[in-house]
Amino acid sequence: MHAADVALSVLLAAIIVVSLLANVLVLVCFVYNAEIRRQVPGLFVLNLTCCNLLLASSNMPLTVAGLLGHAPPPGGHVLCQLAAFLDTFLTSNSMLSMAALSIDRWVAVVFPLSYHSRMRRRDAVLALAYAWLHSLGFAVAPACLSWLDYHRPTASCTLYNPRARASDGAASSRAHFAAYTVALHALTFLLVLVVLCVTYLKVLQVARFHCKRIDVITMQTLVLLVDIHPSVRQRCLEEQRKRRQRATRKISTFIGTFVVCFTPYVLTRVVELFVTVPISPYWGVLCKSLAYSKAACDPFVYSLLRHQYRQTCSDIINRFLKRRSLNTSGQRQENGKLKKPVNSGNSEISEKPEKPDKEEKTGTGSAV
Repeated sequence: MHAADVALSVLLAAIIVVSLLANVLVLVCFVYNAEIRRQVPGLFVLNLTCCNLLLASSNMPLTVAGLLGHAPPPGGHVLCQLAAFLDTFLTSNSMLSMAALSIDRWVAVVFPLSYHSRMRRRDAVLALAYAWLHSLGFAVAPACLSWLDYHRPTASCTLYNPRARASDGAASSRAHFAAYTVALHALTFLLVLVVLCVTYLKVLQVARFHCKRIDVITMQTLVLLVDIHPSVRQRCLEEQRKRRQRATRKISTFIGTFVVCFTPYVLTRVVELFVTVPISPYWGVLCKSLAYSKAACDPFVYSLLRHQYRQTCSDIINRFLKRRSLNTSGQRQENGKLKKPVNSGNSEISEKPEKPDKEEKTGTGSAV
């Protein structure tokens, strides 16, 4: 095994660990916090998290097995086809969930007063139903046409037609497979990218407009406060600059992670259809690893870095530590009580005969 294979295997193993831990933490926050469950974006985050968890527990380990020399991976052709079906379905579904989240944020920022009437739970369920039907349609079609197989350049079970690469393959089969692949990436990756750019750039425009209004009010206040200390004035101006940068940084993270993670893989699979030169396996596995890394980035981009999820994680940790400290103190008290009865019991035994005598004396005296 070459050093590059070992490095890629370690990279994939790290992606698997981070994906599993981060997405499980998001699920724990979703179950723990009732407010998150009541919010409409929580449904999209839940769907995205479940897709990432399934991808990290099914397809990623098979890719590691392919890198370690098990090609095709253990389990046989049936397991490989099932993994390829899940790869197409889960990737498409997660992309559409990101598009739904971007639309939800666009409505919340552009129409804040009518958000609850425009984005109801029923609308979120309909959007998720479309995402599932869209993903199932693009996953079932290649399964019926036997276009799911082990793809050696990416060391994974995914969308692949061996007959399209064969020299004696039918020209119609290659054309159909190429048309389907282009349609899949155009109606998932390209469509979601356009939705992300349009919605988040509009959100950024509105955010900058509000920041500009706040800056104008702040500058007018600073002009009126003639006796204000220069350090306070400088602090206010610095806060303005940070506010503008914060909005730009968030939008860049949403769009940038999507582009960086998925673009190399999508372009590689599309170019592969029209060239006869085989794709380098190291480049193919690296592109696939970048696509997998989106499952590790999503929990932080959409959930764990938000204040509500951070507060929920803090509450869970504090509750766990408090319960543990209570259990520890309870055990100490029980240990202390177990030691006391030996001495106190003896004293009680020695004192018990005296009390009845006194009571008898007083009783007899009162009777007399």
